[in-house]
Amino acid sequence: MAAHLQVGYLVHLNQNLEEDTSSAKLPLSPGTNNIGRTNISVTDKRISRKHLSLIASTDGSANLTVEGINPVVVLSGNERKKLSSGENLLIRSGDIIELIPGHHFFKYVASLAVGDKNAQKRAFSSTDQREELTPKKLRQRREDKAISSRNSQNNIAGNSEEAMRHFHVSCDKLPHTFRLLQVQGLPAWANTSCVSIEDVIQGDILVAILSNYMVDIDWLIPACPTLAKIPHVMVIHGEGDGTLEHMKRKTPANWIVHKPPLPISYGTHHSKAMILVYPRGVRIIVHTANLIYVDWNNKSQGLWMQDFPWKDENNPSKICEFENDLTDYLSALKWPAFTVKLPMIGSFNINPSFFKKFDYSDAVVRLVASVPGYHTGTNVRKWGHMKLRTILQECIFNKEFQNAPFVYQFSSLGSLDEKWMAELASSMSSGITEDKKPLGLGEPLIVWPTVEDVRCSLEGYAAGNAVPSPLKNVEKEFLKKYWAKWKASHAGRCRAMPHIKTYTRYSGQELAWFLLTSANLSKAAWGALQKSNSQLMIRSYELGVLFLPSVIQSNGHVFSCTNEYSKKQIGSKENDDVQKAKLVTLNWQGSKSSQSASEVTVLPVPYELPPQRYSSEDVPWSWDRRYNKKDVCGQVWPRRVQLYSSQD
Repeated sequence: MAAHLQVGYLVHLNQNLEEDTSSAKLPLSPGTNNIGRTNISVTDKRISRKHLSLIASTDGSANLTVEGINPVVVLSGNERKKLSSGENLLIRSGDIIELIPGHHFFKYVASLAVGDKNAQKRAFSSTDQREELTPKKLRQRREDKAISSRNSQNNIAGNSEEAMRHFHVSCDKLPHTFRLLQVQGLPAWANTSCVSIEDVIQGDILVAILSNYMVDIDWLIPACPTLAKIPHVMVIHGEGDGTLEHMKRKTPANWIVHKPPLPISYGTHHSKAMILVYPRGVRIIVHTANLIYVDWNNKSQGLWMQDFPWKDENNPSKICEFENDLTDYLSALKWPAFTVKLPMIGSFNINPSFFKKFDYSDAVVRLVASVPGYHTGTNVRKWGHMKLRTILQECIFNKEFQNAPFVYQFSSLGSLDEKWMAELASSMSSGITEDKKPLGLGEPLIVWPTVEDVRCSLEGYAAGNAVPSPLKNVEKEFLKKYWAKWKASHAGRCRAMPHIKTYTRYSGQELAWFLLTSANLSKAAWGALQKSNSQLMIRSYELGVLFLPSVIQSNGHVFSCTNEYSKKQIGSKENDDVQKAKLVTLNWQGSKSSQSASEVTVLPVPYELPPQRYSSEDVPWSWDRRYNKKDVCGQVWPRRVQLYSSQD
């Protein structure tokens, strides 16, 4: 099979760059090969477990990307090129790789290129078989093809095959974008720059607040051993009584379990976030996954995080919108305050006001939250879709987004009507152009998996358990004009069913704004206006982060709670009127010249834009129907799905 085809190998070299015959060659297969301490005989801790990746092709070339924090050097002929973390380079057979400059030498050898010329020629297309293609010629052909493609598509390309493979973000730019969660069973390229739970809950954490709907304690602690070492942990959840009792019995003694008040029936605590306090500052994480195994391993999910330092008491920063929105939201949760003694810092009451001690002035997103209640007066514009409307009304967008379309993408559909859909669209249409004209209404499409999508997914019909919408909500006649397919080939996630929730306005592959949130498409999550629009009724707690070019443009610093580097300048606020920010998808194919004129932020939107509408044969998934056609696991639906490791 192709998966076991060897297309090359790495040869260990000694300091004299001669083959070290005492060490076995490391075989390389087509696709991504991860190289590091996990698979080579190196004990040097400067070598990461996943130090670099090699994407080896059957044509003899390989694309090298530095995955670890330390640099890699490539010797190609007389040329020596140093690559830092996140950088990549096309290499050829015979090139030498230094995992640490001056240490740990390996030669890349392409099997087909040096061992079987006939096999190499067969790997080329019929038009290529007539000439001997060197790696240099192959590289030039790819570059010419890419330039031609960009020119013909006018920088608004559609679906680009394996675009996720090229999503690499430097550490200082990570807060500007979000990342997808790793998915088991996908090719390695589809998990490029994706994260696991251990990637975000790490370091010397003093206090952790975990906010979620579903929490599987039996899975969570073994999956993230760091949690067991944190002195103070609070879990804010939305579980029912049966699971709650089990959770309370299984949580460590130093953990606090809290369920926020739900003043209106049929509401839930649905927000998915983490707040981690470190000696250096605080990490804010907003994501879309329940704290259960299948959500962190089998689904398409999104996660954003940013670290913030403690405020300088001698030079207090101004209170910003992010701080107000965060502390207002935390106040609504009404958790029981608790006292902690933080080493070298002091004793504190951990309540919402405690989080005013951090400097959020460099936040690169806006928070959009929902809290249950009947909101009146100024509070009408504080939560739900009215909060989104308020923020967008203050923004100026490029003219290309006038009457531009929307995407609503989520995993649970409420009981909707056309009046409320118009209300939501009105909020999402807010904003003006540079010449003060309103952006105007756009056409929304709902990206939603079909029955066939679920049946053929990684989990089969079981994945539909996390897309819990009943037939009575899905089959409404007026919704037919909204349905669009879940197509995610460029991100490798066609078979990883979406639990991610996103809302965006787009033109080609450029985005006016993008919201990553826990909010599904429902009145309970977004709120519904009542009493001549003087009251907003919301049933559930939700939390999301809004990406705006204007916010990203004004940010000028970066900070980390876990890396030992100080706050440093990465942009200039004085040049805001010169450098225009731009949000783009993975499939955007802008030229280098256009990137130099703009601050381009790539967001890994997992579905293709524009979405493809349903055909007459496509049926939207609903979880309370019977499906007798067997899925990829040989099962029919309905059937029992186990979401928790164990349950009393």
